[in-house]
Amino acid sequence: MIKHIVMFKLKDFDCESDKIAAMNRIKSGLESLQEKISVLRKIQVEFNVNPDEEYDLVLVAEFNNLNDLEIYTKHPEHVKVSAFIAENRVKRACVDYEF
Repeated sequence: MIKHIVMFKLKDFDCESDKIAAMNRIKSGLESLQEKISVLRKIQVEFNVNPDEEYDLVLVAEFNNLNDLEIYTKHPEHVKVSAFIAENRVKRACVDYEF
C-alpha cells in the first residue's frame, strides 16, 4: 500500500474569506475524486489550524501501489482539480511511502 501525503501553501489573497473559499473548493474537489477514480482507496483533506506553520492544507490518500498513484495523477478528473490548485498555490511538498 502507498500513502500519498501532499501539503499546499496557498498564495496571498485579498481577504481571508477568498482564501477560505479557495481552500473549501480544493477540499471538496479532491475529496470528490473518491467516487470518480477507482484506484483511489481513501482520501482526506484537512486545513492547518496552526498559524505558526507555513502550509495551509494537507492531502492524505491511499493507493494499492505506485502504478495506481500514477493512474490517479493522470486521471482527467484529478487533472481538473490540480489545475485549480496550481492557480492558487505557491508551494507544494509531497511524500509517498509504503505501509
